[in-house]
Amino acid sequence: MNKQTIKLGQITIDFLLEAADTIGSMAMFEFTVPAGARVPVPHYHESYDEIIYGLEGIITFTVNGKAIDIGPGDTCFIPRGAVHGFNNLQQAQAKSLAVITPGLLGSVFFKEMAEIINAGGPPDIEKLKMVMAKHGLIAAKS
Repeated sequence: MNKQTIKLGQITIDFLLEAADTIGSMAMFEFTVPAGARVPVPHYHESYDEIIYGLEGIITFTVNGKAIDIGPGDTCFIPRGAVHGFNNLQQAQAKSLAVITPGLLGSVFFKEMAEIINAGGPPDIEKLKMVMAKHGLIAAKS
């Protein structure tokens, strides 16, 4: 597969494997988060697990209320149903690899989110939630 790059606000997503490349077993992408970037709302997935592997910098994931710093070589398993989100609280950009199993989340989700987020002005939160729900992500109650 040719690597696809999707710009989602300040975050860059580089898709490496889609479900079609793995007979549906997984999807894999790198994501780069600049220092202080706006990040997705805490959410959970009902139908797939997520594994995060740190590549550069430090991304702080919060999984079910517990903060976990993911640096180069560190891993974090996010089981389906676990409420999670992330922030880059450092002064340098951070990059991680995400693996989704089974491969139910693909580049289409990020492209649809990017259309809303990159449109200019404050994003339409209800539209974002609809796209999230369509792709199996549920925003956590705040």
